Amino acid sequence: MRRAFLDALVGRILDRAGQGILRVGINGVDGSGKTTLADELAPLVAAATGLPVIRASIDGFHNPRAVRYTQGRSSPRGFYEDSFNLKLFRELLLDPLSPGGNRLYRPAAFDHRIDSTVIGEPQLAAIPSILIVDGIFLLRPELAGYWNLSIFLDVPFTQSFARMSRRDGNPPDEGAAENLRYRDGQRLYFEACKPQERADVLVDYANLERPAILRG
Repeated sequence: MRRAFLDALVGRILDRAGQGILRVGINGVDGSGKTTLADELAPLVAAATGLPVIRASIDGFHNPRAVRYTQGRSSPRGFYEDSFNLKLFRELLLDPLSPGGNRLYRPAAFDHRIDSTVIGEPQLAAIPSILIVDGIFLLRPELAGYWNLSIFLDVPFTQSFARMSRRDGNPPDEGAAENLRYRDGQRLYFEACKPQERADVLVDYANLERPAILRG
């Protein structure tokens, strides 16, 4: 079932691939499985299309810790509004790979784990090629217009926090104090941006072995 699902998503990407750079955004809440899915898709898409695939994540464009916590370490609004440097995300990655861009891109600018800038030379994207980006908040208004194909992974908080607990060791309860910043920050995103409605492809991703495409 999972391989059939992956093949179906590859087919959606193939349908939109053309002569330029196809920009695919994989969105969902923290712990929904965005990065793993994007990593799975990248080699399958490359094999199916014969095109170079660029992998990136909005996680490579975090703000420094001091900026992320300007509104408080537990602030949901701070999580939604201050987590990422959207200006750099656009200038270094999305704009160069958009129509009219110079194709000189950088896949990351900041490592939030060590709270430090990432230094690297720009890379030149081939024409045609495919960009696959994973991350939270990708369908906010400042970014929504960049995606040729957007995919939203719909996962209940009960399951996403359980997955994060296994990955990071945080409490699995969505109502735990440590989790409220992230849960309620995502709720602000849902209310403001309605990503489940806006995404081109909506996926029921509650069961990792039997995901289902609900729309698109």
